[in-house]
Amino acid sequence: MNSDRNSLPSMLYADGQGNIYDHPYYRMAGFSGREPAAVRNGDLLPLPEFSKLFYLPNCLPVGLDPETGEYVVVPEAETKMGMSSCFAVAAFFEPGIVRTHLPAVDYGSKDYNLPMWAYTAVGFRDDQYWAAGFVIEDNPRWDPRNYDDLDLVPAIEQYRKKHVCGPLVEHLVQCATVNHCFAAKNLFLGRWEGPIPVSQACNAACLGCLSYQPEHLCEESHQRLVFRPSKEEIVAMTVAHLKQMPQAIMSFGQGCEGEPLTEYELIAESVREIRRRTGAGTINLNTNGSWPDRVRHVAEAGLDSIRISLNSPREKFYRAYYQPKNYHFKDVVESIAVSREMGLYTMVNYLVFPGISDQEEEIEAMASLVKETGLDFLHLKNLCIDPVFYLDAMPEERSPVVGMKRMADMLRRACPDLELGYFNQPVR
Repeated sequence: MNSDRNSLPSMLYADGQGNIYDHPYYRMAGFSGREPAAVRNGDLLPLPEFSKLFYLPNCLPVGLDPETGEYVVVPEAETKMGMSSCFAVAAFFEPGIVRTHLPAVDYGSKDYNLPMWAYTAVGFRDDQYWAAGFVIEDNPRWDPRNYDDLDLVPAIEQYRKKHVCGPLVEHLVQCATVNHCFAAKNLFLGRWEGPIPVSQACNAACLGCLSYQPEHLCEESHQRLVFRPSKEEIVAMTVAHLKQMPQAIMSFGQGCEGEPLTEYELIAESVREIRRRTGAGTINLNTNGSWPDRVRHVAEAGLDSIRISLNSPREKFYRAYYQPKNYHFKDVVESIAVSREMGLYTMVNYLVFPGISDQEEEIEAMASLVKETGLDFLHLKNLCIDPVFYLDAMPEERSPVVGMKRMADMLRRACPDLELGYFNQPVR
């Protein structure tokens, strides 16, 4: 028996009721794209306390035979109730951790789309769960332990007593209490980064959209904004938040809205008035960057930073995921360059996926984009999506895969001035 393989955590499986077990023989395996990829102990972290575990109905787990090194589909196993069908188990990390491996799963019998989470390979050893990933940024402001609803509910009551609350604030109450949005919670807890959703419409049809999914796909995880907020409420809410503490951030562009640049005039007018009342804090825009002229217009109003989303710096991969309407990938690249030209702290929200983001051609393309635009910061953000749904939509490529950890190291070497992380950064 190979000692290295045998030292890996045990494979996890679930029965039909979702009870999770560790297998007595097979070891944890992981996938990169559609293929098995060797998991090493150096790829693993103890699963943090506020991470999640899922079981995948009608999906068989794939385990590693420690004696032969072969990957084996495991259809059934012994439980306390006797022999049981096996279903795969996956983890979802706390914020700040980049997954290195997808769960090892036979999806052949799956007839549904998984909800939008970043499914990660996970196993069990020494009385704890181990998952495949590495910490890219340790930021206590986004530690789930700081977001207890026992603190939130009285904070919302106090906020309502202190402020005039219109429909935007009431929408964010739902985001904080129902969807458990950390940014919305921050607004009522009076700290860190808060949200300013403004848009009902979008000019893309992203496969992993959090607020709109066609009926035949999975359920949305957020409720999209259904009204146009007033400039007065935006300004009052934002000024109050930015004045409360050092390094506060307020961000346009949230998971509960469409593309904020569809409301660029409202954003620009709001930013100008906010900056007339206070110079405190950072005003940020999260966007798909589809309109460079609108980016310039908002920047001129007094914006401080921008975060533009990409799933890939390669156009065919970008188009396959974003399905843009009346804009092109070159517009997104131009928006990144315009943002740097206008003096904004410029970030890219890079939606990473093992087996695609760590292809050699992808890394070369990202390094070229950074050098072409002068990008300041690259978020490595796990893409929340059904792995099969995503892979089926992506172009077939044969570029060698180097692994997610090595991808990050290669980008650091190629772009020494680029910061890698996970969270929006305050610039004031």
